[in-house]
Amino acid sequence: MKTLSIDTSSNICSLAILDDNKIIYEDYIADKLTHSENLMPMIKKAFDNLTINLDDIDLFTCSKGPGSFTGIRIGVATICAFRDYYNKKAIGISSLEGLAYNIVPKENSLVCSIIDAKNNNVYAGLFKYEDSHYSLIDKYISDNINNTLDSLNHYSNNEIIFVGSGAITYSAQIKDSFKNCLIAEGNTNNSSASGVAKAAIYKYFNCTSKEDLALSPLYLKKSSAEIELEKKLNKG
Repeated sequence: MKTLSIDTSSNICSLAILDDNKIIYEDYIADKLTHSENLMPMIKKAFDNLTINLDDIDLFTCSKGPGSFTGIRIGVATICAFRDYYNKKAIGISSLEGLAYNIVPKENSLVCSIIDAKNNNVYAGLFKYEDSHYSLIDKYISDNINNTLDSLNHYSNNEIIFVGSGAITYSAQIKDSFKNCLIAEGNTNNSSASGVAKAAIYKYFNCTSKEDLALSPLYLKKSSAEIELEKKLNKG
């Protein structure tokens, strides 16, 4: 089975193509251009370098958030268009779940994905690796870093690997709160299309929940534009 995956939820535009679980092509761009300018040329470049084309793809997938509101919309719209045109299966994956798959799995290990949402706010999700996949423990979090770490306090005696931009930004606070923790290093903390693809491939064969498979954006919080509009309406 061949899978095309994109992640546009952060400042990095990421693309991966997998044959079953093997990555056969991977690329990413982090420059001043927007994802709308980078994404389609990246996809064209990928297939120019491969002996397959878009019609050979069996599964399309993308990160559906949380993250950049504009980036998420671009990624979801692109994958929806491919799904409809080629009449193939498409799955949306949380960017937090995709990050968890950046970590080399170990049975029963705990991984906490944290995305920096600025101004001391984060998006977070705690995952457990079991039976060949990561599963979310409890629910996704959108809160300030202090409340987020407090909500995870009852896991403080467990070894937890923290990954993502928030793990780097708030590494000192995390280490103060969790004595038995590890902070992922380097590019492992970047949102990754290959991580999204691995989650999607598992769900393709094992998940039946329409909510889990949905391509609808997962924002977790309102956009700045929505907040400003509500303020204006309340004043009125």
